[in-house]
Amino acid sequence: ANAMAKELESGLRTSGKIIVTQPVQVNAVFAIFPPGVAEILQQEFPFYVWNEHTNEVRLMCSFDTTQEDINRFLSRVNELIN
Repeated sequence: ANAMAKELESGLRTSGKIIVTQPVQVNAVFAIFPPGVAEILQQEFPFYVWNEHTNEVRLMCSFDTTQEDINRFLSRVNELIN
């Protein structure tokens, strides 16, 4: 889970439009998405909005998160922000 969170962090940082707000030390990634993106993503992926005022979300990886899961999420994120 921790390794997958690092993969997710890396992919989000390369977008240039998403801000990872906290160091990723375990299986959680906190990030700020552009307005409207989180709402669309939540229709396909389960995660929480951590701070509605800043659009910061909490993304969690678990023991069964795969590289394919990360790639699918990042691909969808890139579709929405580009």
